[in-house]
Amino acid sequence: MSAPTRKRRWLTICAITATAALIAVPAGAAPGHGGPRPHSVTSALARAATAADDGDDGGEADEIAEGADQFAEARTSPGVIQPGAYGAAWAALNALPNAGGTWRHDTGLVYNADDPRYRDIDSNSSGGAGNVTGRTAALVADNAGYVYEGSAGGGVWRSRTGGGNWQAISDALPAQATGALALDGAGRLWLGTGEATTNADAYLGSGVYLLSDPRHGTFSAYSRVGGKELDNTTVHTLRFGGDTVWASTSRGVWSHSVSHTGGPWKLEFAPNPDFLPGGSQANDPSAPYKNIANDVAIDPKHPSRVVLAVGWRSGDTYNGFYAKTGGSWQRVTSLGELPTAATDVGNVTFARSADGSRYYAIDQSPAQQAADPDSSLAGIYTSRSGSPLGPWTRIADYPTLSAAGSALNSSGFMPGVQAWYNQFLQVDPNNADHLYAGLEEVFETTNAGATWSAVGPYWNFNFPCWSIDPSRQTGACSQTIHPDQHAAAIGSYHGRTYFYAGNDGGVYRRPVNGAQDSSGHATDWASLNDGTIDTLQYYSVGIGKDPAFRGVAVNGGLQDNGQSVLRPHDTVMGSNFGGDGADTITDPANGCNIAQEYVYLAVQVTQNCAVNDGSWTTDPTKATSYSVAPADNATGEARFIAPLSADIRNSNAWVAGGRHVWTQSHGYAIRSSDEWTNAFDLGEGRTATAVAASGGKVYAAWCGPCNNQGFARGIAVGNADGTGWHQIDLPATGADGTVPNRYLAGFAIDPRNADHVYLAVNGFSRHWTEGPGAGVGHVFESTDGGTTWKDISSNMPDVPSDSLVALPGGGLVLATDLGVIYRAPGSTGWKRVGHLPAVAVLQIRTGPDGRLYAATHGRGIFSIDLR
Repeated sequence: MSAPTRKRRWLTICAITATAALIAVPAGAAPGHGGPRPHSVTSALARAATAADDGDDGGEADEIAEGADQFAEARTSPGVIQPGAYGAAWAALNALPNAGGTWRHDTGLVYNADDPRYRDIDSNSSGGAGNVTGRTAALVADNAGYVYEGSAGGGVWRSRTGGGNWQAISDALPAQATGALALDGAGRLWLGTGEATTNADAYLGSGVYLLSDPRHGTFSAYSRVGGKELDNTTVHTLRFGGDTVWASTSRGVWSHSVSHTGGPWKLEFAPNPDFLPGGSQANDPSAPYKNIANDVAIDPKHPSRVVLAVGWRSGDTYNGFYAKTGGSWQRVTSLGELPTAATDVGNVTFARSADGSRYYAIDQSPAQQAADPDSSLAGIYTSRSGSPLGPWTRIADYPTLSAAGSALNSSGFMPGVQAWYNQFLQVDPNNADHLYAGLEEVFETTNAGATWSAVGPYWNFNFPCWSIDPSRQTGACSQTIHPDQHAAAIGSYHGRTYFYAGNDGGVYRRPVNGAQDSSGHATDWASLNDGTIDTLQYYSVGIGKDPAFRGVAVNGGLQDNGQSVLRPHDTVMGSNFGGDGADTITDPANGCNIAQEYVYLAVQVTQNCAVNDGSWTTDPTKATSYSVAPADNATGEARFIAPLSADIRNSNAWVAGGRHVWTQSHGYAIRSSDEWTNAFDLGEGRTATAVAASGGKVYAAWCGPCNNQGFARGIAVGNADGTGWHQIDLPATGADGTVPNRYLAGFAIDPRNADHVYLAVNGFSRHWTEGPGAGVGHVFESTDGGTTWKDISSNMPDVPSDSLVALPGGGLVLATDLGVIYRAPGSTGWKRVGHLPAVAVLQIRTGPDGRLYAATHGRGIFSIDLR
């Protein structure tokens, strides 16, 4: 394997996830340059050596960032989605009759990313993150032990015990994507829906909601503040000044009365109003990026003095700071050392001290992001006057932070490499000079930036204290936290004050003024991901009979939390593969036979659930996971989440899709990438979006281009041995009754007849999509091997559709961005399957136990018996 290939295999971006509302970063946007990160123990041990012989141009970060956009393409191409699409779909879903049955929550227990059972070559176990869950987007805490967590895709959760023992409190809302949480002076909890990290799988929300009694109540759809003004936006922050709450959103800055929550929101400032809904440029592909507001800073001594931070992370002419002068918002051109030029103002976060004596800010620079492979962080700044108008002084840059005990200290991988995605600031309410800053890691200063400590390093790999040996790990390196920081809070419980950090692995805490070792790393982190909170963001699920116990083993690929594995009698889930877990294949007859995709078809295979104590580090023959990536991984001709499937009649016959359709017949005994056969070339610029096979007959869907600029899709059909391949003639216009010109997400083949196949189509129909050939319909049926198709969507909601299963008795199950629906044998109408929150279900599979398993992107794995 060449050096560039090895590097691509080892690096990933952490910025991928979901909930159920409209996607925040549709295709067609200028791609961000999200920085790379190592994938596993292997990369941590080998990265320094690899850098010396790499010889490439460092372009993998750009490739990975492009991959991040691909999740959004499925839901937006070929055009721009109009406001109201998800709200209408949620209403239609709730109006469906119910198919009966109750979902069982299968992943509602502790998920230990450092489980000592799983320390094989492709695992992150022993890195120090401990117990994890899905991405945290917002946090607030009070001084009575109440902590409120807003997850990226799984709603809002409450703890009454200073963290842990969590309870979901927003399941009744039509959007489970959290952007912001805030407690006002009366102790009421404000929720801004729509995650605003601008990563590819962040979804829009349904506005702002208010919970008057957050300690005991739950959010209601009737508690929305204002009208529909903030529907289908993301909310980055909610800030209070006097009787006004300010919301920084993906459609500008808005304000509302705190005391009178009725009446509409007021649009305070949108730099490009023509691109807002109803404007002359509303349908322009760049419209979602023309009015992004990141934060609002309010002068505590003069609440009428407000500074707005607006701008798209990858740069635009409107980027900058704005303040009101003479009754109108004007660009601020001088703030001391805090940059004000459009090229140097990107994602910005503010924080104010409780006594009003300090303001702090993080600034991400679009220009630096484009030119500096090490970091996009312009710096951390303070205004010692306490005014957001400054003057501001820089108190940290990325070399300073890298030297403060950071785990990110090599070229191309330094603090702030993903500053467009990772940011928080939190000031100690009792000490204006005591500041916590979140980037990929957590940093702390107790003297207003004169010195810094990396109290929450990215991981422990490569530190002198680290060992993969479980017997040597305890007491050596202290527990750290999961990488990629998004939220912070300070609160008290039983007389102790704690600092809380929220990241891609959930919620952690440590005492304010806690302990550090000689390297500046905190020694007192505690994970609060105790299994009562399950916000895990699955892309896939696999189920097979457990070889050692009665029952089934359940595994699945996750956003930035690797691959989870849950075996019968387990009290803790383990992580047997690291990084981002994409698609997966599991042997129904043996659940420890697993093929797991990292990203871009980087496939690993194991035949023992990847059980390993780490002894492979000294004896390579003891590794039990093997890299078997098809060749499209090396050439970059596969999608970030690429399709991988087993023949439904032969679990040892596999199909994988990149530019080519790859097949192999060695099953889980495969040990080399050379064992794949190129069955068909889909064509230059095309990549597979779905594959399926039955008895050697293979279906492959593709797109290319896959974004809004000339979007095209198609279906190829042939045999696994490379014979009989042909492209299906699909009308490019997506005329009524034909397969639309949208992203083709999944196939389901009738187990009794390989020529009888169903197709799931993502995105929204013509009513909501301004794009060529968007057409109508989400489920299509062919009885002649794909030659002709019939729309069988009938009464199903107009909602992005992700995965299909054809049941042996003739039933059909469809996973959508808002839940699961079912069509009974002989019926033409659809019913809702049970009741899940408004969360995306990205994949469904049937298990050997007869149950249907749903991989949700924000609430873990659920199963139900539809027999």
